[in-house]
Amino acid sequence: MLTHRDKSIMKNVKVHSTADVQSLNIGQRTSIWQFVVILPDAVIGADCNICSHVFIENHVIIGERVTIKSGVQLWDGITIEDDVFIGPNATFTNDKKPRSKHFLTEVMRTRVEAGASVGAGAVILPGIQIGKGAMVGAGAVVTRSVPPHAIATGNPARIVGYTNSAAQPVVLEAGSPPRDQSILQSTVKGVKVYRIKRVTDIRGSISVGEFDRDLPFIAKRYFLVFGVPSVETRGEHAHLACQQFLICVAGSCAVVADDGTHRQEFLLDRPDVGLHLPPMTWGIQYKYSSDAVLLVFASHYYDDNDYIRDYNDFLQILNTADSTGAPRS
Repeated sequence: MLTHRDKSIMKNVKVHSTADVQSLNIGQRTSIWQFVVILPDAVIGADCNICSHVFIENHVIIGERVTIKSGVQLWDGITIEDDVFIGPNATFTNDKKPRSKHFLTEVMRTRVEAGASVGAGAVILPGIQIGKGAMVGAGAVVTRSVPPHAIATGNPARIVGYTNSAAQPVVLEAGSPPRDQSILQSTVKGVKVYRIKRVTDIRGSISVGEFDRDLPFIAKRYFLVFGVPSVETRGEHAHLACQQFLICVAGSCAVVADDGTHRQEFLLDRPDVGLHLPPMTWGIQYKYSSDAVLLVFASHYYDDNDYIRDYNDFLQILNTADSTGAPRS
């Protein structure tokens, strides 16, 4: 029960009379509904909505404008960032091998990043990170971290799409069009779809391109990606300087390109179509068919220092470049 002094501290917090709120670290305009229990060391930001029958343990941090629907328990070690939605009866854990009366010396930490959503009844295993803007479907069992903006569903959860990245069909006429009609612009900065020359007759087909004429750079390296299980996601990085040109020479795969503002998905399922990813483009490949072979040409030799492997770092570098006026690609 809150004392008179406690009530004065939290005068702009709405607390239902049946709630057991022991923490004073709660931001203004937050609403706490029936039969909620919040332990003393929990931290909750402003403008949150904590629905009925929610339990929040001590070492839990909740950001601002968070919605937590009924029946959710948040245990020690869980961080919920700003603007997150947690659906009813979503289950979080912090111990992979729980035993009665066996207490952890250190809990596994789980983080749900800003703007993400966790659907009703989803189960989140300990030590998981749900990336910025990601969406976990109702009833999903999340056993591995979910990348930023990914849509994960099922048991175990698998990536089935990316938010705000509707597939872009490759609309190009058959045959070998003139050079000025062989390139399509995309909504993503600098990303282009190329129609590669193709010749077909009774003997079969051939597709050919010349690096100094038809393709956007001289390649210094190539690699092949094949034998990828359909549930796996590759890429998930950007390059500071290196350009890439992707051709799925057999089977099919989907590529998501992201410039930090726009995101678009491309289906590569023909050996006469290539996708150009300039520097500072976040690239993801997934939905590989069982027979897929992805050929990638690169403008630079391999250099681990050229990779940006964290999406938040990628956004920060973009924002720094924008603020200083430096070129982004």
